[in-house]
Amino acid sequence: MQSLAGKVAIVTGSARGIGAEIALMLANAGAKVAVNYAQNKAAADRLCNTISAAEGTCLAIQADVCDPQQVRKLFETTSAHFGQIDILVNNAGMLLFKEIAEVRDDEFDRIVDVNFKSVFYTLREAATHLADHGRIVTVSSTVTRLMLPKYGAYAATKAAIEQLTRVFAREMGKRGIIANIVSPGPVDTELFRAGKTEADIERMANMAALGRIGNVQDVAQAVLFLVSDEARWITGQNIGVNGGII
Repeated sequence: MQSLAGKVAIVTGSARGIGAEIALMLANAGAKVAVNYAQNKAAADRLCNTISAAEGTCLAIQADVCDPQQVRKLFETTSAHFGQIDILVNNAGMLLFKEIAEVRDDEFDRIVDVNFKSVFYTLREAATHLADHGRIVTVSSTVTRLMLPKYGAYAATKAAIEQLTRVFAREMGKRGIIANIVSPGPVDTELFRAGKTEADIERMANMAALGRIGNVQDVAQAVLFLVSDEARWITGQNIGVNGGII
């Protein structure tokens, strides 16, 4: 199904994990995709090769989304190469799995930069670069609805980007731009597994009504729906993609 034919998408932090699957799924639906990466050029190139092999269109663009100048370059490069930008997926992020009392100042500053400031910068650029009737999806987390120990700093940054996205949806509605949030539960990625034991992962799986942790396809499918025309009357919403964990 080429439901996104003619559309151009930026997916931040898309060299691997959830972001890579989102980029691949959007490309398979017909979108031309800018695969953003910060450092892992090899992974971004492999993803673009996979997309190209399936007759999709992809451009790997290095940009640290914590830097507002590089975010501007990401949008300008995408627009210059593809002629427009229709879709933005804010996926770049990091996980900090520590009790609040143990979080160092530099760790807190870093997670605020990566998870919160980066989304502020991309939304600010989207306000001028995104085409009318464009689509934005911000990837948050179900932990904003829970009180899980060791997720305090992470949950705080994710809650902040949820509010940014909701307000942005209101501000951009006059141009027909739709902005929503997806909040995954535990998803089986390298990022999720970092710092956790198998017992931690099993405990989280058992919290879900469906009795498992998610996979990257679960999240990407929800994003694909929200950027499609089928979701044209949904904006400013937060969709839990979590197997019934809450």
